[in-house]
Amino acid sequence: MWPSFSLDRPLIWGGLIAMAAIGWLPNLWLRLAAMVIMLLGLMDLWRQVTREGRRRQLLESALQLSADGVVVCDANNRIVAINPAFTRITGYGAEEVLGKPMSMLASERQDKAFDERFRQALQGQGRWEGEVWSRRKYGDQYPEWLRVQVQADARGRITHYVSLFTDISRHKAREQDLQRIGFEDPLTGLPNRRRLNDLMGSRLRSLRAGEALDMALIDIDAFKSVNDALGVDKGDRLLASFAQRLARQVAGGVVGRIGGDEFLVMRTTTFDDHDRWVEELRDHLGMPFELEGQTLRLGMTIGSCRAPEDGRDAGVLFQRLESALYTAKRHGRNQHQRFRPALDVAGDHQLGLVNALRNALATGTQLELHYQSQHRIDSGELVGFEALLRWRHPELGMVSPADFIPLAERHGLMVSLGRWVIEQAVGQLASWRRAGMPAVPVWVNISALQLIQGDLEAQLAACLSEFKVPPRLLGLELTESVLLDERAGDIYPRLSALQERGHQIAIDDFGTGYSSLSYLKRLPVDKLKLDRAFVRSLPEDQADAAIVAAVLAMAEGLGLEVVAEGVEEKPQLEYLASHGCPLVQGFMFSRPMSAADVEAAWLAPPSAPPASPALEEAVQAR
Repeated sequence: MWPSFSLDRPLIWGGLIAMAAIGWLPNLWLRLAAMVIMLLGLMDLWRQVTREGRRRQLLESALQLSADGVVVCDANNRIVAINPAFTRITGYGAEEVLGKPMSMLASERQDKAFDERFRQALQGQGRWEGEVWSRRKYGDQYPEWLRVQVQADARGRITHYVSLFTDISRHKAREQDLQRIGFEDPLTGLPNRRRLNDLMGSRLRSLRAGEALDMALIDIDAFKSVNDALGVDKGDRLLASFAQRLARQVAGGVVGRIGGDEFLVMRTTTFDDHDRWVEELRDHLGMPFELEGQTLRLGMTIGSCRAPEDGRDAGVLFQRLESALYTAKRHGRNQHQRFRPALDVAGDHQLGLVNALRNALATGTQLELHYQSQHRIDSGELVGFEALLRWRHPELGMVSPADFIPLAERHGLMVSLGRWVIEQAVGQLASWRRAGMPAVPVWVNISALQLIQGDLEAQLAACLSEFKVPPRLLGLELTESVLLDERAGDIYPRLSALQERGHQIAIDDFGTGYSSLSYLKRLPVDKLKLDRAFVRSLPEDQADAAIVAAVLAMAEGLGLEVVAEGVEEKPQLEYLASHGCPLVQGFMFSRPMSAADVEAAWLAPPSAPPASPALEEAVQAR
């Protein structure tokens, strides 16, 4: 800090003594010496006065620049000094407030009890700090953060009050905005999920005998296509119109937006007409919407429940509404499903599986990759492996991929699961190369969510670089549904880039989706995997035989190899060979095996029993 002003200094006292003694000294030299001391004392005094002046100017400059208002009042609480920020905040100039009582700025929001506490704090502690309301020059009130410090003399008598205040009206407005955002959907103005949870709890607590709370969770079908066709702005206006119509239909009830295109409706009723109420909602909301000259009708999927019979806790009811909605979606869009206890049991089982899958991913100890070999149909030569994910649950045993893969997709675990599969497959490839096993590709399945949410290309490059495995040894299998999923955008340039890096690309389960010659012609694809559903009944089933023959002929014309899946019997193999199918995969050659079993088949001595007949033949051919 700046040194405080003081006259209690040796040079100043020496100068004063010399000034008093100069006329009494008998010797000229002594008088000259006294005059020098006196001059030095005067110079020191001048430095002190000059320094104090500079200090005062700096303090005034600081007060001029301060964004906080400063007020100095005398012992009678009358204003004696202000800074420019005071005028900016209150609107009062110096000539309007000097000599006036500080109470002229007070708001009536502070009562007498507050004033009493304020005075007691100043008298007892010498300072006070807190939020108060003040009045500006033109009468409007505003909140401020006020700090008051008492200044007293040496005897302890109060001489001044120094106040520093900050206008916090913007902060208060921001707090209100944040509170509104926290409880209100910004697009529709309806309560959001957090607020709906509070309102549901309040309504449940206020239910009286004979009353029930009907609830419906409404999801607009295929709203993404509306956004894509009309644009996001028009889509938002349509959502706002939907919300207004819903609110009018449920007058006296509660309507809120959960998020996206999901809305929640609640009503308290004494009638036992839950299903009819939901159907009335559907009919009313199914009427056409007019949007800038366009007429639109919306489909809706609804999950509903009723309290207290379906539960008395808001969290439980939310969960049951979502279970009912998800079940309705599984049965097809534009459906209504009311909650049933069986859905809760299934939901509990699925929740347990999801938690167990999260743990399995975190530890990496329960998940396994099994490998099924692929062979040339004419020579039996091994040409590759498909990596198949398996989950060995400590209590449930082997959990089917048909059970846990859809759960992983629903609960956001698919990207992590896909990343684990790629890392394990590439690491195993590197291990097999070091062991001297044949350099054949391993094929891994790629999900739509990996393409949409994950940075697949960067992950593949980093993993291959880490294990020093060439891209040609890691094949990528994509189902037709992945290729046609609009969420993945234009997949052609991404697949072309992966193919240019050296990856082979195959279409898995070909023929079971929305097969299209146009995308087969355009996409950079190396192989088609003919689904086992068409191979199972060969050659007896004429329809399957015709489909297989057509696919093989088409693939030959497009220059694509075909891998027939699910080959288990010799007649199937003979039919495929006679129609030019080059590659096969199935139990006839090898069941899916663990990495250790694959190594055993290749590295075991000739006298050891074979882990797989087909692999044993490949070993002998070596």
